[in-house]
Amino acid sequence: MLLSRLRNLPAPSIAAPDLHEDFNTEINESPEDVFGAFRSQLFPETTPPPQPGGPGQELLYGTRWGDLKIMVPTYPSLDDEHSDKNATDQASQVNEGRKLFAHYIWNAAIVVAEGVEDTYYSRTETQPEKTKSHGLWHVEGESVLELGAGAALPSLICALANAAKVVATDHPASPALSGPIASNMSANLPDPSPADVSIYPHEWGVFTDPFAQQNKGAFTRIIAADCFWQKSQHKSLARSMAWFLAPGGRVWVVSEPHLGRAVVAGFFETVLAMGFEIEVVFERDLMAYIESGVEVRREWMPVREGEEEHWRRWCVIAVLKWGGRS
Repeated sequence: MLLSRLRNLPAPSIAAPDLHEDFNTEINESPEDVFGAFRSQLFPETTPPPQPGGPGQELLYGTRWGDLKIMVPTYPSLDDEHSDKNATDQASQVNEGRKLFAHYIWNAAIVVAEGVEDTYYSRTETQPEKTKSHGLWHVEGESVLELGAGAALPSLICALANAAKVVATDHPASPALSGPIASNMSANLPDPSPADVSIYPHEWGVFTDPFAQQNKGAFTRIIAADCFWQKSQHKSLARSMAWFLAPGGRVWVVSEPHLGRAVVAGFFETVLAMGFEIEVVFERDLMAYIESGVEVRREWMPVREGEEEHWRRWCVIAVLKWGGRS
């Protein structure tokens, strides 16, 4: 159940600090770190379920396959030493990497991972309602693409659940591509892997590179979990979905409405205008699932008058298909 699956990787004990040393008042924390640390105190009624993985952490994620060792990408930062010549370029790359928010395992990614795992292990389920619910996340034998993968937990679970092909992608500036995704795959997949697994950089809406050219219409399942922060990128994200989606394929859209319902609704308007259809859409209560394992759903609404104070506990889940395709 979401957070209950995750725990910190046991770390070796360290020596107690020397309290006689001079106290360092130059704390190297970003504004985002400070705000995040006090978010629940500042906005207790609106705080969503806590994000289970922080920048640079190593976690254990419990599954029916056993505990998986997950490395979370680091928070992009400037090197302590760099020449004036490349300082501007490096600062630009760091700023671009920070905008991607790849340095967490977001609850939306865990929603996908749990759904895929539950579906794989419920193949012999005889109760029609449970079978129908689990069928949403079927990947066995499918070709899967994850956009904006970050730590790529959904991709890893899809590979374990016998997807035929899994490709994890993230923006070329993402810290996830510098080791975390590859580490998560190599540390947890058997050799040989049950799936053909690969990792590529991909900038949404850009299709001139060999990977994009060779994989147009190649994926029957596309995952986009919490990829909707930047409204300016919605059209580019939708274009990537359309480019890579195979005939008859499906796109999974999962989002916590961190920036408000209008952002998610705006993305839906974008994909509809491009020719997609929304096959399924609903809201799921994250806290109910965390606390009791019970899936509580309600109708998705772009606007809710008199929204209750705990609205951020709801996750939006949608399945897209290309218009006119079965």
